[in-house]
Amino acid sequence: QVQLVESGGGLVQAGGSLRLSCAASGKIFSITTMAWYRQAPGKQRELVASITSGGATDYADFVKGRFTISRDTAKNTLSLQMNALKPEDTGVYYCAARRLLSTQYAYWGQGTQVTISS
Repeated sequence: QVQLVESGGGLVQAGGSLRLSCAASGKIFSITTMAWYRQAPGKQRELVASITSGGATDYADFVKGRFTISRDTAKNTLSLQMNALKPEDTGVYYCAARRLLSTQYAYWGQGTQVTISS
């Protein structure tokens, strides 16, 4: 099993920045791609950004140029630097990880709340 614990959420004004972190523990060797998802009130969970074990990144169009995903394999951490935040970025942000040879995100954190005030 793999455990994921997010931190770094909070309340900031529009235009501000936040940095989210996700600490992974357990069978880390089984993890490949990791990602950040978010869920706004009344909406479905959506993919924000992902990063492979080789460091290749992908972003949702609505965060391109504003968010940066990164991964420290030595420290088993995943980060999301969020700049130029907008009120529509408000939601619960989740860290997720895939198992080797799987296309599904099998491991999820408990989520961290991000609230952007206008």
